[in-house]
Amino acid sequence: MLKNLSSGTKISITRSIKTSFEQYMASIQWDEKKYDIQEFIAAWRTYINEHASWYINLDEETKNDPQFHQELAIKINETIEKILSEEPSEDQIESIHHLEQQLEVDLTYSCKLEAKFVQDKLKLMTQEK
Repeated sequence: MLKNLSSGTKISITRSIKTSFEQYMASIQWDEKKYDIQEFIAAWRTYINEHASWYINLDEETKNDPQFHQELAIKINETIEKILSEEPSEDQIESIHHLEQQLEVDLTYSCKLEAKFVQDKLKLMTQEK
């Protein structure tokens, strides 16, 4: 079913997963011990109901189809796996390292999206200093 959707809709689905995941992980400060897939799914559902035009435009039959939900679950897992495996950029690494030296802190991060979170956090800390 998912494969029968337009490419724009499929891109929007992926984008909604990524945006929701980024917001959820920020809300738990990227603390893996606090990660709960059910909480993330609830946050994603809230996001798609309030902000995703692709979901609004989906017919009720598709929304209620168990196969569609199964395919969405697979898509969510694939998208999260891809996010978590994407290496931080050299620019991010350099910027984080510089900010850490300035602030005399040492933060860990493992993927590009988490590096963005750390970088933003460090920038905020420098502004508050």
